Amino acid sequence: MIEFKSVSKLYPDGTHAVEDFSAVIPSRKTTVLVGSSGSGKTTLLRMINRMVDPTHGTIEIDSADIANTEPVHLRRGIGYVMQNSGLLPHRKVIDNVATVLFLTRTPKAEAYKRAHELLDTVGLDQALANRYPGELSGGQQQRVGVARGLAADPNILLMDEPFGAVDPIVRTELQAETIRLQRDLDKTIVFVTHDIDEAFLLGDQVIILEKSAKIAQKGTPEEILANPASDFVASFIGADRGKRRLTVDSNVTAKGDDLVLIDAGGYAAGVISAPDGKLATGTASPKSRSVSNKTSQAGDA
Repeated sequence: MIEFKSVSKLYPDGTHAVEDFSAVIPSRKTTVLVGSSGSGKTTLLRMINRMVDPTHGTIEIDSADIANTEPVHLRRGIGYVMQNSGLLPHRKVIDNVATVLFLTRTPKAEAYKRAHELLDTVGLDQALANRYPGELSGGQQQRVGVARGLAADPNILLMDEPFGAVDPIVRTELQAETIRLQRDLDKTIVFVTHDIDEAFLLGDQVIILEKSAKIAQKGTPEEILANPASDFVASFIGADRGKRRLTVDSNVTAKGDDLVLIDAGGYAAGVISAPDGKLATGTASPKSRSVSNKTSQAGDA
């Protein structure tokens, strides 16, 4: 468990990046920090591995104040995945993945064995092991970054807008991969994004931030969607514009018995499927229905 206790960060130029932030990040769950640029979300993330130290307040991991842990030692026990992967361009993929293991003096044979296993874990072909980052696609580079973040088998994985620089199709694939990895590996993940749909898709807990990391609302995606805490939250998630109020377009029928959903603006938002073929008659049970669009998954259909 990670706990922020009245944490603030004031920079020398007077910028209050974080002001009196308190929150608990539960173990073995994905917590998403979401907010606009300048909301302090990345500063909060980097405080966890002491890339940034707070001006006031404390941060504890499993009840131990991280200020008492030497920063480099702390970082080697916490996975970190950043935007644009941050790979070393002059080192092969397999060496990039094994970097942290080399730094912790893991025997070379064991480090390479672990690195190859991690390529499988993140869904990368072993044929890519001896290529250089510049020879990979953006999505492949991000998978290598995730593998490197997992190399030391950390309990905590920090992910700083890791999918912001890839195209929408690859981003969707990487989001699905993140969900699978969390299900399989059971890590404590802290994920930063500015995309509320991504936050709702990935987060067990979502923390919506205003300026200076003021908490606008904290809860599950369902709780936030059902009861926005303020006008700011309603606007941020699109509820005030009816963006998430979805209805069935009676004029269009998709393949088979699938139905097209439209948002309040009249734009197509997704397709709802009836695997048992009963939806069109209104007899399908809610559990048998699936929505193909992630916005629709988060919406109020």
